[in-house]
This record gives sequence, C-alpha cells and structure tokens, in this order.
Amino acid sequence: MPASYSFDVVSDFDRQELVNVVDQIQREVSQRYDLKDSKTEVSLESEELIIVTASEMTLKAVNDILLQKATKRKLSLKIFDFQDAVTSAGNRLKQIVILRKGLTQDISKKLSKAIRDELKKITVSIQGDSLRVTGKSKDELQLSIEILKKQEDKLEIPLQFQNYR
Repeated sequence: MPASYSFDVVSDFDRQELVNVVDQIQREVSQRYDLKDSKTEVSLESEELIIVTASEMTLKAVNDILLQKATKRKLSLKIFDFQDAVTSAGNRLKQIVILRKGLTQDISKKLSKAIRDELKKITVSIQGDSLRVTGKSKDELQLSIEILKKQEDKLEIPLQFQNYR
C-alpha cells in the first residue's frame, strides 16, 4: 500500500475538440444565408482564435456560434477570453479570442492557500503551470477536490484533476 496519494490540478482543454469547433464554425458561416457574403474568417493560432468579419452583427453571430459549438463539444467556456473588436484593413472588424491554458502563479497560490487553510495534513506544491496535491488519505484528497471545485466558481479558468494515484 502506498504511503501517500496524489493528484495534479491543471487548467487545460482538448485542442482537437477546439479544431473541430473552428471547422464547424467555418462550415456554418459558409452555409448560413446571413453570414455567407460577409467574408468571415476564423483562424486558430497556437494561443488565440482570430475572427475577421464585416460588421458588429456578424461578429456577434460568429461569437454565438463559437460558444454554442464549444458547449456541444464539452469545452469549458472559461477558456475563451474575448478581447475588444478593432477595425482592421478594408473597414472590417477583427477580434482576438485568447485561449486560457495553465495556472498562473497567483491562481496557484490562491488554490494552495484554500486547501492548506482547511486541510492541515495535505501537501500542495506548485509545479510550473500545475499543482500537485499529496496526502496520506484518499478521503482527504477527495475533500481537497471538493474545496477546489468550490474555488473554481470564483475563478475565470476551468480546473481539471489528473493523475489521481
């Protein structure tokens, strides 16, 4: 029997599902009568989504489609950080949507403190953009997951729990 148990807390998303969402958006934009002639472009970069379209109305429609398709593919809507739209070349609108991934130092410290304040026998270590939670009892680890789930509502990023051993 192991002397201690652990799990990792991360903030991540399934990139392939996001690629599928972008494909679905492009397909719907090319087929919908109200978006067909807007010359809307949606491109997925490494850490952001770029939407270029003709007007504020079509931008809102594309954002709605994005949120709808992401929900259907079980992607958390918290991964999207919508920036303000700016006017670009040719009197078109360009919006950058930053994709949130990883835990920042501030969030890691906040989560670590929340666990340590309630559970004294749990060890929390910050490892880059994730947290490692270690304890001698599986029950205490389950309690720490519940504490983190309550904290997640106050955060602007989704949390996942991995490598539970």
